[in-house]
Amino acid sequence: MPVDLSREELERIDELVGARRKIKRGTTLFRNGEKFTSLYAIRTGFFKTCVAAEDGRDQVTGFQMAGEVVGLDGIVHDHHTCDAVALEDAEVCVMPFDRIEELSREVTSLQRHVHKIMSREIVREHGVMLLLGSMRAEERLATFLLNLVQRLHARGFSQSELILRMTREEIGSFLGLKLETVSRTFSRFVEDGIVEVKQRHVRILNTDALREIVNLKSAG
Repeated sequence: MPVDLSREELERIDELVGARRKIKRGTTLFRNGEKFTSLYAIRTGFFKTCVAAEDGRDQVTGFQMAGEVVGLDGIVHDHHTCDAVALEDAEVCVMPFDRIEELSREVTSLQRHVHKIMSREIVREHGVMLLLGSMRAEERLATFLLNLVQRLHARGFSQSELILRMTREEIGSFLGLKLETVSRTFSRFVEDGIVEVKQRHVRILNTDALREIVNLKSAG
């Protein structure tokens, strides 16, 4: 939430939260085509957003973690355009969008904050399009790991260690890579001493090397 609020404004924003919902791992918070009514602030847990591809498989469009907001996809057409699935047991704060709009008109810093969140989402999607458009497998995976660790660090977690809540297959779906390519690229990073991998636990040993993999592309 915005930081420059008076106590009264903060209390009013607190009232925005209609309810808290617990979502079990593997269950859906909202589905593609469902009527849009609320935004969801993730309190605990991890989600993936996905759409069904033409061949019936799920295409992962993003991963969201505690401290982030899901549901913005529904604002445009008043219905959701993807599924949001919990990758682990999670809890969300339900914020009815009509109340957010109502309060935004009175508390201008809340309106600015909502616009910031939406803008961040647009920038993130643009980044994903660039990622899928022109990068090789190593660059895609390096960018993915750097982005994930940066977002986790912003929430007070380690800068070099992370537990992958998603499967290799889900990472591949998001990055536009086959499962074997994701596994092979992880193995290459391990061989090069860039990361250490124990099942879903990843430790980044050489952040500069990851950055170099990405920046070599940017420079070229």
